[in-house]
Amino acid sequence: MNTRIFHLQALSALHIGTGQGVGTVDLPIARSRATNLPLIPGSALKGVLRDEAKKQWGLKDDINVLFGAESQQENPHAGAIAFGDAHLLLLPVRSFAGTVAYATCPFVLRRYARDTAAKHAVPDTEAEALLCKNSKLKVSGEKIALEDLDLQAKECDEMNAWGDTLAAQLYPDTCEDAEAWREQLKQRLVLLPDNVFSFLADTATEIRMRIRINRETRMVDKERGALWSEENLPAESVLWGVMGIGNARDKSKQKQSAAGLSAKIPAGETAIQIGGKHTVGRGLCRLLIAADTQAGEQA
Repeated sequence: MNTRIFHLQALSALHIGTGQGVGTVDLPIARSRATNLPLIPGSALKGVLRDEAKKQWGLKDDINVLFGAESQQENPHAGAIAFGDAHLLLLPVRSFAGTVAYATCPFVLRRYARDTAAKHAVPDTEAEALLCKNSKLKVSGEKIALEDLDLQAKECDEMNAWGDTLAAQLYPDTCEDAEAWREQLKQRLVLLPDNVFSFLADTATEIRMRIRINRETRMVDKERGALWSEENLPAESVLWGVMGIGNARDKSKQKQSAAGLSAKIPAGETAIQIGGKHTVGRGLCRLLIAADTQAGEQA
């Protein structure tokens, strides 16, 4: 099986819901059971990409091979692509300097390094925040202020290396004004202690109130459910995941290899819209699929 890393950057608020809530929020976002960190299930990506593969990738004959048969009546088979969940990598957090901070933590970076085979050391921090060189997040001296938290901070070489890596993944050379975007990201990147990041992942998401209006009276609908709350991942959130491409399972055609099918999936940026509330602009995203390194090794 060939594996491809993908990154997902939200361009608008993103709602991948669970259907119902048990707390104060009526429609919370999906979260990992173990860590309670936000995620996007692979199932939320597969159906959207099936349509975009036709429109943006120009695939026709291999759609069913890659994504599975649409009908179970004729030649039923599973698709060659397996989508993993997308995990939170960078959480945009309100900052009193530099407008916004792109926050992550050692736990998240270690998982990311495991999936991407990144060689950089992950610095440990239990009390202070770590920044890249020339950070714009300092409010006074060696302090940063995120949401309602004041934290001691310092610049370190390890974060410079991580900043270069993350910026290159999110803004490749094919991206317009790539160098400027990379610099903006590095100047606002911050590594927080695990417990602080976990707290912000719980409290720094967006909660929006929605209300239903009666079309005839143009007043609030008095029926049950006229007012509800929705949780969203904020715009500029960044997630990553892994997709696997195996051999074709379509027995009616010539067997296609994992490497051959992976080559049909273009590396680079694809514009998609995922999740709920798409009619009010939720879920606009940049999907960036990395090149197939295994194909390069085989060549």
